[in-house]
Amino acid sequence: MNEDNAHFAPVDPVKAGLTASCPRCGQGRLFDGYSKVKARCSNCGLDYSFADSGDGPAIFVILLADFLVVGLAVWTELTYQPPVWLHFVLFGPLAIIVSLWLLRTIKAMLIALQYRNKASQGTIDRG
Repeated sequence: MNEDNAHFAPVDPVKAGLTASCPRCGQGRLFDGYSKVKARCSNCGLDYSFADSGDGPAIFVILLADFLVVGLAVWTELTYQPPVWLHFVLFGPLAIIVSLWLLRTIKAMLIALQYRNKASQGTIDRG
């Protein structure tokens, strides 16, 4: 990652994640489409080549969305005992919507945290 010499106010990673904005200026869009990271920020020109969230967002989405949706399904079953088809109608779309929203949000948040903490790929010092 190149040294950052620009003078921008710090951007909160949670805010950058929720708005899917640039981790440096907080103004430019982070994604080109739904979850593909742009080449650079249209506002401040930050090169997003450092941004590699890997499989992290998917793991968090699996854990959080399953906890929420399965928890609601179990609570609904124990409280109201609806028929099985109602579970499919309610919790199938809910699982998809929550997963898609969380995937984009968590990916943006992890990229913002990666930028703020200057995280990069590990190297072995052979000197």
